Amino acid sequence: MVVLKVSFFIILKFAKNINSVNAMKNKIKNIEVITLGCAKNIVDSERLMEQLKLNNVNLVGNAEDAEAVIINTCGFIEDAKQESINTILNAIEAKKNNKIKKVIVAGCLSERYKSDLEKELPQVDAFLGTEDYRGILDQFDYSLKENLLGERVVTTPNHYAYIKISEGCDNPCSFCAIPLMRGKHKSKPIEFLINEATALAKKGVKELIIIAQDTTDYGKDIYGKRSIAKLLRELSKVTGIEWIRLLYAYPSHFPDDLIEEIKTNPKICKYIDMPLQHISDNVLKSMRRGITKNTTIKLIRKLKENIPGLTLRTTFITGYPTEGEKEFNELYNFIEDIQFDRVGIFKYSREENTPGFILGDPVDDTIKEERLATLMELQSSISAKKNKSFVRKVLKVVIDDLRDNYYIARSERDTPEVDGEILIENNGKSLEIGKFYSVEIIDANEYDLFGNIII
Repeated sequence: MVVLKVSFFIILKFAKNINSVNAMKNKIKNIEVITLGCAKNIVDSERLMEQLKLNNVNLVGNAEDAEAVIINTCGFIEDAKQESINTILNAIEAKKNNKIKKVIVAGCLSERYKSDLEKELPQVDAFLGTEDYRGILDQFDYSLKENLLGERVVTTPNHYAYIKISEGCDNPCSFCAIPLMRGKHKSKPIEFLINEATALAKKGVKELIIIAQDTTDYGKDIYGKRSIAKLLRELSKVTGIEWIRLLYAYPSHFPDDLIEEIKTNPKICKYIDMPLQHISDNVLKSMRRGITKNTTIKLIRKLKENIPGLTLRTTFITGYPTEGEKEFNELYNFIEDIQFDRVGIFKYSREENTPGFILGDPVDDTIKEERLATLMELQSSISAKKNKSFVRKVLKVVIDDLRDNYYIARSERDTPEVDGEILIENNGKSLEIGKFYSVEIIDANEYDLFGNIII
């Protein structure tokens, strides 16, 4: 009887081992990760891709070579949502035709509309939220290496990378759905971010681009006060990092010590991206921005007076429900008066479950388009004038790429993929991608500068 029991145990154990081996053989090994939306999604995907690599997954760049597709979606505005849906439908079609075995959808759209998507798109194997690395890995029977969550596959050019310092947002903006998708503000500890930056620097990253839903809120939840200046100071000590660039700085609580840090720290680019969204008090109040026109102007003056050579980038929304002709003209005059270095304009997108949804969408889309075009025409003339002021000046630049016989470079005035470029003709001099050079500017237009390397 004992012999029978032992034999049965051995048989069961042997069967389990065979099943385990077969499971390993059947595991999906070739996965494509598709990233849509903003730079914050890029960071999420890069962390996920590193976790996949740690599980010996092959990361492939196209559906033809993939056994499965993971789509990191965007759900911010209507155009982004439509792009995400189209991408999912394409993946479903590939699965239907047996070109891939699995479709996993993650990110903001999935976080925001999970129950609706599950009903409408049952062909998708799983809908998971933002930063749900464990849930995604579970879909493939892979394990999460929590102690290595700061490690990333760098999908940008090797010399720069985005670093996301917090998740979520506590600001109550009436037009914004981010809190619905990303939740409340949660800062990442300084030690975690230093380790992440150190790992990136070891991979050759020289420029850190600081991102979050609201970078100026950093630290208030874990340190009891806004600590963005301290974080930047500590990041600047990481060996190999030469530039640190600050994006998404909320204007209504801009810390004074941050101004001083940008002014005095040579590694921090004299560049601030500060989304203002509007300037009319009527619109700002309805938007629930927590700031007035007068306070905004005072802050801009303070920044310009205290940070010589500052490049100031902002974004505005036109066509908001309470923006009439008076409010639009006020915005136009404000842009003309301040002479921003960089401006992005977006049409208002009515988003369900946001506080502003009840206002409807009374501004006709044709009027929105006209207003957007008018503001962009104004900013183009301002940009052309500002760019021409750099002719015959020497700028420190980093080389990003070689394209159509021109080296593509950026100065500290330029965020990749967002701002203009500096074009340097390839006249036989071999320049190294990711290396810094001095360039004399010889010409300019409203978008780009043209220069020669100084040897």
